[in-house]
Amino acid sequence: MEFVTLNTGAKMPLEGFGVFQIPDAKECEEVVYNAIKTGYRLIDTAAAYMNEEAVGKGVRRAIADSLCSREDLFITTKVWVTDMKNEGTAYQAVKTSLNKLDMPYVDLVLLHQPMGDYFAAYRGIEKAYKEGLTKAIGVSNFYPAILINFCKFVEVTPAVNQVELHPFFAQQGAVENMKSLGIAPQAWGPLAEGKHGIFTDPELVKIGEKYGKSAAQVVLRWNTQRGVSILPKSVHTERMEQNLNIWDFTLTDEEMAFISNKDLGHSEIVDHSDVNFVNYIVNM
Repeated sequence: MEFVTLNTGAKMPLEGFGVFQIPDAKECEEVVYNAIKTGYRLIDTAAAYMNEEAVGKGVRRAIADSLCSREDLFITTKVWVTDMKNEGTAYQAVKTSLNKLDMPYVDLVLLHQPMGDYFAAYRGIEKAYKEGLTKAIGVSNFYPAILINFCKFVEVTPAVNQVELHPFFAQQGAVENMKSLGIAPQAWGPLAEGKHGIFTDPELVKIGEKYGKSAAQVVLRWNTQRGVSILPKSVHTERMEQNLNIWDFTLTDEEMAFISNKDLGHSEIVDHSDVNFVNYIVNM
């Protein structure tokens, strides 16, 4: 496993495990336990995923069974838009998440969307950071223009910005912008949620054959090689193992460029500039 050093000095694994769309408590607990057993050390959840309690149980089981220590793990959660009304509601949301996770601290707290009063909400998670309730803070889905303006007016520069990043929406300019600001880019949906025939793309398959890897493994390695932390998700242990088995090969510069050229320049998963989408989110 490789790591990225955050602007706090902390080291974050370049590959983690996401639990989006695993709301069933028993399944989520088991999946988190299995992910840690497989070798994942970064677990990414959120208040909006409705599974923080299950994540906490899975983590505690893994620690109790000596699969890892708490210090070995990097736990991320996120504050949802409904709690981004002001500094107090965001701060309380962090404490609520810690209570559900049954942890005294997490390693990273993100604002989930650039919506609501995100400046005031960020002050709330800055307070949590200063009190040691989280080791680092950051944002999610903050696109370049929003991010650079945001950074000009906050006290603590975000450590991470988690956005959609995969070959069909590479966002290379956004990645470079984050790095110039000292912010680590992190990918949600690094496998494009299965869209664009990503698992069977003939060109990605061909590259994979050279290394004895699948198209999915090639795509994940592509992101990590450009310094992007990734959060693949699967409820199947075999797939978890495959997604983690990407650290024994290196793509050439030509292959990296070829994969990057698949970029469509837009997302076909979610559009944050769509007023209907924004209206839906803020009214959830």
